[in-house]
Amino acid sequence: MLLRPVSRAVRHFTSTTRHHLRRPLPITSIKTHHPLRYTATIPHIHNTCFSNQHHSFLPSSFSISQCRHVGTTAAAGVVEEYGRSSNEIVDTIDAYSAIELALDSVVKIFTVSSSPNYFLPWQNKSQRESMGSGFVISGKRIVTNAHVVADHTFVLVRKHGSPTKYRAEVKAVGHECDLAILVVESDEFWEGMKFLELGDIPFMQEAVAVVGYPQGGDNISVTKGVVSRVEPTQYVHGATQLLAIQIDAAINPGNSGGPAIMGDKVAGVAFQNLSGAENIGYIIPVPVIKHFVDGVEASGNYSGFCSLGLSCQPTENLQLREYFGMRRDMTGVLVSRINPLSNAYNVLKKDDIVLAFDGVPIANDGTVPFRNRERITFDHLVSMKKPNETAVVRVLRDREELELIVTLHPLKALVPIHQFDKSPSYFVFAGLVFIPLTQPFLHEYGEDWYNTSPRRLCERALRELPQKPGQELVILSQVLMDDINVGYERLAELQVKKVNGIEINNLKHMCQLVEDCKEEKIRLDLDEERVIVLNYERAKTATSQILKRHRIPSAMSIDLATSNSEAPQATASA
Repeated sequence: MLLRPVSRAVRHFTSTTRHHLRRPLPITSIKTHHPLRYTATIPHIHNTCFSNQHHSFLPSSFSISQCRHVGTTAAAGVVEEYGRSSNEIVDTIDAYSAIELALDSVVKIFTVSSSPNYFLPWQNKSQRESMGSGFVISGKRIVTNAHVVADHTFVLVRKHGSPTKYRAEVKAVGHECDLAILVVESDEFWEGMKFLELGDIPFMQEAVAVVGYPQGGDNISVTKGVVSRVEPTQYVHGATQLLAIQIDAAINPGNSGGPAIMGDKVAGVAFQNLSGAENIGYIIPVPVIKHFVDGVEASGNYSGFCSLGLSCQPTENLQLREYFGMRRDMTGVLVSRINPLSNAYNVLKKDDIVLAFDGVPIANDGTVPFRNRERITFDHLVSMKKPNETAVVRVLRDREELELIVTLHPLKALVPIHQFDKSPSYFVFAGLVFIPLTQPFLHEYGEDWYNTSPRRLCERALRELPQKPGQELVILSQVLMDDINVGYERLAELQVKKVNGIEINNLKHMCQLVEDCKEEKIRLDLDEERVIVLNYERAKTATSQILKRHRIPSAMSIDLATSNSEAPQATASA
């Protein structure tokens, strides 16, 4: 059973969480064509009228406006005449109401995207087209999924009942929470549009209607379902763990970004399903949506989700609790590792027992109370904090209880999990191609990248923590063969550690060290005690020739070239 986003081809991400490290989960791509599953799709919707041939159980005078006002008694009357149960009629009426509510609020999104080629970082892959859904909220904004517009080059939107597509701009995108906000400048587009309001988290067994534009047709579609569970779940697109709602409605490619409506308000945003299972879909709940939207309103851009930077171990074993001096009435989790860049690194210590977070007791399995007799991991409490907010953490340290203040903020991984909407960094010198290690680079090794990519690089990507701000793992990704680098071709895929004896912090730092070299020879120290030595002047001359031969526009990516105007160009004379 594999989770997958549902509007476009899927990339492959690790199943990492904020506080617990797991082996990556392989994600399978969604085929463009597959047998259609049943959904409660209402075909041929035009404004607020329904074709009678598709709803033969309704009288010819029965309109959508009547559906909205039919109560239990009226529904019973329809049942008596048409032989359907009252629950079926009420469910159908709710579905119609959800559609009418969405007709002037839900839009279809057309995206043209082009992803980078991480093996050849100076060029993109072929562009592709995909479709998704979105809905309008206050402030003339459209909410959709981040994976609907990831790596976009051009975005259009179309409202229901209109043949016209309007140009849209991506105002903000949060790949962690798989949400994005679009804006449309055309005043014509906003004529007649109605804003949807955000509601609350639905309880289990409450009904929701997922509205959108799934593949298999061009008209709006509604899928009915009930809430099965509410808990932190892996967000496949951003490879993070945030609160999500599981429903039994079918969510298919194209549904992504569409609202899940309960009553007259939005209960969530459709974003992924469970591969290999029938009718198991997931929606992003309102708290996550509000956190994203509020962050954009406050800072003008996506602010991220906070993390304590802890790796914790459950204390379910009695002997373990006794060893650390936990009384019988104490519960909590054991701190195993702390991210050096987190504020918790200066406040908490290894082997602390975290007893409570902001006054909420943490159970021995790491969960906290949630609503009515439900429990979720305490990560949710952390993730809902705003950047730079503080939290009171009660810990047991050396058999003594302490209350400590920790400042929370988003943390970046040493090896980035995703690199959407930006070009890869690279530096070419003497035919040696240097890049910062990223998980998208490892994903280029195929669906089974965890087993097919270089083992040492894969383990570092998943397990190592940054030791200082701005740190990157720089690797020699490949060697473009030339006389200058003969014999070094087998050193590809090794990490670069030093330039002329100076330890490098990131690719930009390495680029500066190479460009500022004053020695006749330049020495690069790599993993496994390997060494590369080049004549510096000959290497610079060879670089220009190699760039021209391989049609590479520049020796370094734009982000590096902005700080170095002397970067060799492909047009340099041989």
